[in-house]
Amino acid sequence: MKGKRQKRVNVGMMILAFFVIGAVLVSYTPATAKDREQVQGLVDKARITFNDFMHDSNYAWLHENLDRAKGVMIFLEVLKGGFIWGGSGGTGVLMVRDQRTGSWSEPAFYTIGSVTFGLQIGGEAAEVVMLAMTQKAVDSMLSSSVKLGGDVSIALGPVGGGAQGNADVPNVTADFISFAKTKGLYAGLNLEGSVVGVRDSLNKAYYGRDVRPADIIVRRSVSNRGADELRAALRKAA
Repeated sequence: MKGKRQKRVNVGMMILAFFVIGAVLVSYTPATAKDREQVQGLVDKARITFNDFMHDSNYAWLHENLDRAKGVMIFLEVLKGGFIWGGSGGTGVLMVRDQRTGSWSEPAFYTIGSVTFGLQIGGEAAEVVMLAMTQKAVDSMLSSSVKLGGDVSIALGPVGGGAQGNADVPNVTADFISFAKTKGLYAGLNLEGSVVGVRDSLNKAYYGRDVRPADIIVRRSVSNRGADELRAALRKAA
């Protein structure tokens, strides 16, 4: 009897060990080709979004002050209400410029969410470009999350004919300056109170290993040729 009980215990321990080892292996499973393809799609859409803003004369202030920015964040779809963690909704990328060489970093992936965005566009999804104007803004993105309007300041960027030329509008001062539009129109999107968080899973999928924002935008220890066109678009615009 004692031998049978001991045998059952041994079998149970083996099963437990099997599941533990399996869980460890799953946690170290590299991103699949499908994962990388989906994340590359986000990068390609970010390039399209950025170019749309740069070709829109209503965003003249953005065009003329991009060379002052230390970094650029591009969000593909910012929706009203609730944190948005899945798919492409509320997901974006950050690229930081080397102040000595002018070269842009690889993209680091983030998400943005809030209880309310104060949208004035009837619940539509908006595209957003945010300029990181200060070193504090860039440094804040090295944390796991940051609250806009709390940890760092944010202001709406000038839009429209009145924003033609630096002398035509008051000097805008904030850590981040944001621009948003939907269906090609100015969205009037107030992001104050929103929380920006790191998307570790997307960073891992894109670079093939666990990386933190500092690895991507500061140490620049990883790269992906799929971001070359986006970085080239930033370099040309700035």
